[in-house]
Amino acid sequence: MSNKKHAVVIGAGPAGLTAAYELLSRSEDYEVTILESSNYMGGISRTVNYKGNRMDIGGHRFFSKSDRVMQWWLSMMPIEKGASHAHIHYHGQATEVAGNEANPDKTNLVMLLRNRLSRIYFLGKFFSYPVSLNLQTLRNLGVVRVFNIVFSYAKIRLFPRKPEITLEDFIINRFGKELYHTFFKDYTEKVWGFKCHEISKDWGAQRVKGLSVSKAMVHAVRQMFRRKKPLDIGQKTTETSLIEKFLYPKLGPGQMWERVAEKVQEMGGRILTEHAVVKLDGSSLQITSVWAKTSHGEVVEFQSDLVFSTMPVKDLFEAFSFETDSTVKSIATTLPYRDFITVGLLCKKLKPGTLKDNWIYIQERGVNIGRLQIFNNWSPYLVADAKTTWLGLEYFCNEGDALWSLTDEAFKAMAIAEMEQIGLLDAGDVLDSTLIRMPKTYPAYTGSYSEFSRVIACLNQMQNLYPIGRNGMHKYNNSDHSMLTAMTAVDNILAGNSNKDNLWQINTEEEYHEAKSE
Repeated sequence: MSNKKHAVVIGAGPAGLTAAYELLSRSEDYEVTILESSNYMGGISRTVNYKGNRMDIGGHRFFSKSDRVMQWWLSMMPIEKGASHAHIHYHGQATEVAGNEANPDKTNLVMLLRNRLSRIYFLGKFFSYPVSLNLQTLRNLGVVRVFNIVFSYAKIRLFPRKPEITLEDFIINRFGKELYHTFFKDYTEKVWGFKCHEISKDWGAQRVKGLSVSKAMVHAVRQMFRRKKPLDIGQKTTETSLIEKFLYPKLGPGQMWERVAEKVQEMGGRILTEHAVVKLDGSSLQITSVWAKTSHGEVVEFQSDLVFSTMPVKDLFEAFSFETDSTVKSIATTLPYRDFITVGLLCKKLKPGTLKDNWIYIQERGVNIGRLQIFNNWSPYLVADAKTTWLGLEYFCNEGDALWSLTDEAFKAMAIAEMEQIGLLDAGDVLDSTLIRMPKTYPAYTGSYSEFSRVIACLNQMQNLYPIGRNGMHKYNNSDHSMLTAMTAVDNILAGNSNKDNLWQINTEEEYHEAKSE
């Protein structure tokens, strides 16, 4: 009989798989079991294969200002070998490349270096993203609107909004009122389903961070006069929204997490799919066991000396079989989420012709579509036939609302009609379509979130429970932040550090927390 301690990881997304890998690779004291409710790896970072065409749900650039994360990714999947990558550097050192001549079965386990291009589609025209007051933008907007943008930006620099409480305050202070109304307000409210003045500024602090008009303009000027030199893919001095290159798994983000899952199993970890966690036993100080319901309806108990939870905080509190503070439980179980639907469209071509964008923010009014991905530009290997264009149309909604409740066929018909309405596609050019629904994709910063600090305090008291990842912490993290929460949790455990404050500090500062020396 093994004397090892039992670690249970709830969820096989980036945070859960990272926690399992880190614990198994750094300690021999634990047996690790991952309980995953679905039958796939990666959570929202999975890759969906539809008739040989692969979909990246939400779009996942593999870029981080954390050296630890970047090196971790490259240890799993090195950069593809090829002449086009000969001058890639990472902090002054030539990166390792993968040829896989000795193991031809591994030729797909590589990262591609991709160009980043994101634009806004508004007024039937394309604008750079993040918004930059370049010549094209000035022509698209017209003299009057440009004057108003410059004037309102100058005004807010002199008289900023204080105190800065809401997302509206946050964005206006960095871009001015006119630019806010032109490019931010409608799209943000489409994404979240709330007015910007109803959303906490915390969302902006995590997603926009240090970006501003002045920084975008300085970056644009620097690019004009930049001397050619080997690319440092760390791009440490560049705001995240302004990066020019990123890494991307050849067959989509799910490939990374399938690779990590393989390594976890090679080290003895168990991954049980279609095991939905329904109950956690113990007390407000210690979790003693986790119960999961299988696809066959059987409920199975797993002893737990240690628990990593990536399940939504709302569901976690509902699964506690023991008493918790009633007010805290009410806050946790009413936390809001935004849900997500992606329509995959395979078509002959786009109406404007070939576009090089990874994704396009649809700012046009009168349509529900929020963002458009062109999967060909993420990786050509995502598309079965290079002569076709493979699209992901992204919609933001709430589970049970009018959009979510449409049948799949009705939703796909609406999506095609909207693309035709805004002039990006002819319906007759559509060859095939599919639809993916993802509930609880985005933790929202409205409603009871204003009292979330009380939930954090309650969770911190549970000595062997470590909430990690986006939903596990109700934080709109990118994959790298989610991974860092898992890594930091394992750091704490192995160091005997019971204080969890450093977990909650990840992705909260104006500048990247993980950009600092590690």
